[in-house]
Amino acid sequence: MEPLPSEIASTASLLAPHVRCTPLLTLAADDLGLTSRPLSLKLELLQHAGSFKVRGAFASLLRRTVPAVGVAAASGGNHGAAVAYAAMRLGLRATVFVPSVAAPAKLARIREYRANLVMAGQQYADALEACEAFIARTGALSVHAYDSLDTLTGTGTLGVEIDRQFGSGLEAPSPGVDTLLVAVGGGGLIGGLAAWYRGRVRLVGVEPASAPTLAWARAAGTPVDAPAGGIAADSLAPRQVGQLMFPLAQQYVSDVVLVPDEAIRQTQALLWDRLRLVAEPGGAAALSALACGGYRPSGDERVGVIICGGNADPASVAG
Repeated sequence: MEPLPSEIASTASLLAPHVRCTPLLTLAADDLGLTSRPLSLKLELLQHAGSFKVRGAFASLLRRTVPAVGVAAASGGNHGAAVAYAAMRLGLRATVFVPSVAAPAKLARIREYRANLVMAGQQYADALEACEAFIARTGALSVHAYDSLDTLTGTGTLGVEIDRQFGSGLEAPSPGVDTLLVAVGGGGLIGGLAAWYRGRVRLVGVEPASAPTLAWARAAGTPVDAPAGGIAADSLAPRQVGQLMFPLAQQYVSDVVLVPDEAIRQTQALLWDRLRLVAEPGGAAALSALACGGYRPSGDERVGVIICGGNADPASVAG
């Protein structure tokens, strides 16, 4: 079971009144000093609720019938903020379960959007367990952060938007980039993009070395438990990638690059210094693959990078 491109395209139209069309910024070769050719950054950190997650949240709430008790979600922070925001805008109740590793900036967003915030355990897996128990007890609608058809369909709309911004589409064999670098936690984003592009763009996953969920799954041939630590633990460190996205990753994700925490920190500083963008660690992870040399484009390769989240304390980035 996977989203079809036609479903993703129709969902993009459904979501259009509710999500921002975020900027696609093409930089000159020396703007960041990372490649010898122009580089395109898709700035999803400027999305409502501070990350791409709002696409999956709205898709889940608009494509399904929500009971009176409302919706429930487990999250390291970004998904919870996205679900809380979408529920608030649609006049629905939301309960969000978050572990103690969640960043204060993300907790503040969830509270701002008037969701019922429940702290549960130390890691995402703990929050997910508590959320599932709540759903079983109350009948709330589950909105999974990455392992659901609606979430994948919603995140795939990012590919629709990128193609439109480059003036291409499904009929185009070569959109405006050859390769997209995409941060991976549970795999909801790269899975949705894989379902949309289906090989038209080379997809490269980027993970913190301390949370190699997709790398370990590819090595094992199936999702397996992986370490769940590091600087981006609140956004890129579930125990496993999703069951639904993994077949898509097997078929359409070309490679997975592991990056050290220090490279992510340096990339956060680089984005602030050169572009005045405040990216959280998970949001900067994909670009850090270029910064640390984990991914080296060929001489004529057109590279795009998803800057997927910006829920960080500006002081922690700007120093």
